[in-house]
Amino acid sequence: MNTDMPAVGFGLWKIPLEDTAATVLEAVKAGYRHFDSAADYGNEGETGKGLSQAMQEGLVTREELWITSKLWNTFHAPDHVEEACRQSLDDLKIDFFDLYLIHFPIALEYVPIETRYPPEWVYDPDAQNPVMIPAKVPLHATWAAMEALVEKGLVKNIGVCNYNSGLVHDLMAYARIKPAMLQIESHPYLTQERLIRLAKDYGIDVTAFSPLGAQSYFELDMAAEGESLLGAAPVMVAASAHGKTPAQVLLRWGIQRGTAIIPKTTKPDRMRENLDLDFELSQVEMAAISSLNQNRRFNDPGTFTEAAFGTFHPIYD
Repeated sequence: MNTDMPAVGFGLWKIPLEDTAATVLEAVKAGYRHFDSAADYGNEGETGKGLSQAMQEGLVTREELWITSKLWNTFHAPDHVEEACRQSLDDLKIDFFDLYLIHFPIALEYVPIETRYPPEWVYDPDAQNPVMIPAKVPLHATWAAMEALVEKGLVKNIGVCNYNSGLVHDLMAYARIKPAMLQIESHPYLTQERLIRLAKDYGIDVTAFSPLGAQSYFELDMAAEGESLLGAAPVMVAASAHGKTPAQVLLRWGIQRGTAIIPKTTKPDRMRENLDLDFELSQVEMAAISSLNQNRRFNDPGTFTEAAFGTFHPIYD
């Protein structure tokens, strides 16, 4: 990694609000120093409580932590980027972000924080037919406002999530401050080898979200039970060979191919297990796991926006 970011982070998406503070505290105790948050997750206030308690108890200092958050779609207009960043900083009870990312290359109509926060996807959830309302904000304008956050000392590094190769090329053509990170969905069913190679060629580090694949999506009805990678033959063979769990093999595969990973769990034993990746997969094992690729994307706005938010809005097709 070009940055000082720990390669294994703790993902905060879908952690229930009532569990978040205690979960974050447990994660610090388990050894996590990298926390991946976002305004849209709706639990940054509770995450802040957990981190503050960990620091008050002397378990960790702010300097030892790497905290990432993300700019939500409704705050893309340059006038609203700093407002969104400061709200997340206040919620997390910190003075700066180690990394701040554009969450999606999707600009939506602004919703004031006092009206609804987090704003989520639809402009007016009380409308007869709630829909997303795109905003006419070019990505280069949002990026310039992200650069201003660095210059004001609110953010140390900036980057993007869910960009495709065309958008990465475009970003590198105008960025004054180069992106430090590209965060994308990646696992053995969606290896994204060309996109990862492109990012590395540009000197951009890569974080893989959903490194276990379908596991994050069962409860959302965005994956079928048969799509679990934990039972895939090459994963199980490697797990048996190394005396590790299938989940540890999947996470090790992600690390070994040069990406950071951000697994999520609320169980302390799983937290420790997900950090215990000090083993090496062979080239044969790595290749066998990579050969599982189906280009299967679970987190696809082209699918879920129409189903959930009444708006067809693909970004990968």
